[in-house]
Amino acid sequence: MTAEVTWLLRPPLERDDIPELCDQLAMLIAFTGVAVVSCDVGHFEQPDAVLVDALARFQLTARRLGARLELARASRSLRLLLALVGLGQLGWEPEEREDPLGVEEVVDPGDPAV
Repeated sequence: MTAEVTWLLRPPLERDDIPELCDQLAMLIAFTGVAVVSCDVGHFEQPDAVLVDALARFQLTARRLGARLELARASRSLRLLLALVGLGQLGWEPEEREDPLGVEEVVDPGDPAV
């Protein structure tokens, strides 16, 4: 079983392409038994709503099959857009010397441990 596989996603991406790409992702996960799919989105210079929709659906597809979707080479504008629409939990590999975007976690001493 492979721990991680890279899946290259290239423009153009149309809304009608999303169901077929979800099926391809599902087959990739099923045939490899991979735990993490690293989705390379580095070729998307101008992220848009279609890309965000696709990534959300890819994430759901991966989770349903027991895998995790992470983003590789995501532009800063894509990361900001994902955070804006509430999909900031999609993982990405930060570029060299760049801190990943996120929220600082504050621990309340009165909160019980999980």
